[in-house]
Amino acid sequence: MKKVRRCYIYIRVSTAMQVEGYSLEAQKEKLKKYAEYQKMEIVREYCDAGRSGKSISGRPEFTRMLKDIEDEKDAIDYVLVFKLSRFGRNAADVLNSLQLLQDYGVNLICVEDGIDSSKDSGKLMITVLSAVAEIERENILVQTMEGRKQKAREGKWSAGITPIGYSLEKGTGKLLVVEDEAKIVRLIFDMYTKQDKTPEQIAQYLNSHGYEKKKSREREITYFQRRYIITILDNPVYVGKIVYGRRVNEKVKGTRDQYHKVWTDDYVEADGMHEPIIDKVTWELARLKRERTGLRWVKTHSLEHEHILTGLIRCPVCGKTMCGTVSRHTKKGTDIYKDTFYYRCLHNGRMEDGSKCDFRGNLNQDKFNAEIEGVIRKLVEHEDLRKHIEAKLTEMTDVSKLEEEREQTVALLEQTKGAKERLMEQMDTLDGSDRHYRRKMEDMQERLDGLYDKIADIEGVIRDIDVRIEGAYTNKFSTRQVCEILMNFDKFYDMMTDMEKKEFMRLFVEWIEIRPEVKKGETRFRRMKLKFPVYLDGVEGDEVCLRDGEDVETVVLMSRVDGK
Repeated sequence: MKKVRRCYIYIRVSTAMQVEGYSLEAQKEKLKKYAEYQKMEIVREYCDAGRSGKSISGRPEFTRMLKDIEDEKDAIDYVLVFKLSRFGRNAADVLNSLQLLQDYGVNLICVEDGIDSSKDSGKLMITVLSAVAEIERENILVQTMEGRKQKAREGKWSAGITPIGYSLEKGTGKLLVVEDEAKIVRLIFDMYTKQDKTPEQIAQYLNSHGYEKKKSREREITYFQRRYIITILDNPVYVGKIVYGRRVNEKVKGTRDQYHKVWTDDYVEADGMHEPIIDKVTWELARLKRERTGLRWVKTHSLEHEHILTGLIRCPVCGKTMCGTVSRHTKKGTDIYKDTFYYRCLHNGRMEDGSKCDFRGNLNQDKFNAEIEGVIRKLVEHEDLRKHIEAKLTEMTDVSKLEEEREQTVALLEQTKGAKERLMEQMDTLDGSDRHYRRKMEDMQERLDGLYDKIADIEGVIRDIDVRIEGAYTNKFSTRQVCEILMNFDKFYDMMTDMEKKEFMRLFVEWIEIRPEVKKGETRFRRMKLKFPVYLDGVEGDEVCLRDGEDVETVVLMSRVDGK
């Protein structure tokens, strides 16, 4: 009896290839018909939707398929793909992947190309076509970039998410002013140039007064940050310009398919078709201040890296805060380097007892950041805490009562001012020939002085209420944003940049204590103090630690550990 040949099918489309004949369903249908005609049994299907073929690393289903083949999970004979370009567009990746398949006795069939790697001619065709596919991918990339540059030269929005203050007119590439958002942009420039506020102060003001940032991703948090304010201040689109290509992808040396963003002076800048939100004078004032205060912070290490917990970790010997440092290693005989980041105590001064801090421990940032992240994940898993956070979000400092009190006080102020105006009119019309004129005038003057005193008192009350409202807004915001992140920690934290993670930790954590030495199986983390109390297992407190349970470590409040 003839053995039934078993196969996997793999399908893929990139976002640019969602066209007739290349769609996922069209690929799957052709592969199924081919397998049926060849009397093959389809064991599994793998699908990477919206994934580029430039490398393997960005295709999780392709990687899973190769792993299943290595594990000899299903004892298959073939992998079927629609075209070789669906298998990959990087020649080295295609050939390496094909070699892996054949090491385990699996061959590749490209149905549309008529290629079968079990035949000598098929192997040759794969080598040639994979090189052609890579060249084609590079050409597509160049053509796409040139097309976007040309749109920018014509004053059209060329690519990416439209900046706050604008929306995109379909079909024309023209930016249209969104007035509600444009008011925020004008306020930012006004505070920066005329009120001499820093980006941090501007962000705090906007957050405390209920302004929300334009979301560029579905799950993005809408509060303003220093980095976002600087991005607005540095964007020429607001003065009527279109700029494209200021940051480009540059290949990381020593890697095959890893890239990072770098600044370049070779970019397109043209007059835009759109209406500017900021006038040229304000823009130039902002430029001068940005140049004076520093346009860009140039690091000596990885541009995307931030020391997330720097300033929060206490040295276990001297008690002072530990800082982020970087160690750069260069491969021998090359200029290829690798950065490794640590937290260290840099305080060498004498302590209160006269001794010097001798703690020389280096905390690897990747490992220790992961420890703290794990503690917070364990923390938010508690149902009690989630209910506590939900209550905080609903019970957050309610400024509506303060605002209502302010409205009533302002109304009383207007009434008092009205009474004063009416009294002054009576004084102006008082008959000087009246035999009681002097007594009436003295009486009215005394009443007028009293009204002035009352007006001053009411104005003082309003100022006091304004201060309370400002404080309530600020406290409400900082607590609200932390609570929102905690409630959606699994979704939000992984999507944050290092800077966003750093800002979150500063809002949530007061300090972190570590063990001076660790035994096998122990974590460096000992305990941490939070900036507001949490509620776990019937206890409220603000210091948490890890405790070994029967199966896993759990997060507990220090009051439970210390028996307080």
